[in-house]
Amino acid sequence: MIPTVTPLYAGILALFLVYLSFQVIFRRQSAKVSLGDGDDSLLSKRIRVHANFVEYAPIGLILLLMAELQGAPLWVCHILGIMLLAGRVMHAKGLAADPQIVPLRKNGMILTFAMLTFAAIANIAHAIF
Repeated sequence: MIPTVTPLYAGILALFLVYLSFQVIFRRQSAKVSLGDGDDSLLSKRIRVHANFVEYAPIGLILLLMAELQGAPLWVCHILGIMLLAGRVMHAKGLAADPQIVPLRKNGMILTFAMLTFAAIANIAHAIF
């Protein structure tokens, strides 16, 4: 079976990662900071938004791919992919805003954690049974 769902969400998430990376790069250039955050609060925030995305998106994609390869229905894979994508975008936008949009950030984490939990349990259950 050739995966068709995971590549879609991996591609979209990768493009969003590029966007977040450029946000860090542009701020580094304007603040003239090569390493670290140079005590620049906006740069620090952008670094944290980028890092948080990188901390959660890869494991979500791995779990999505495993579910797809194990034969989960495509509609289930799409729901998991949408949950991961929406959760990561919502969290990033909520955290990056000034001031933070706490409900957006919170709901983004809830969606992300729900996706990770559902996908993890599904993968474990399929592997055992």
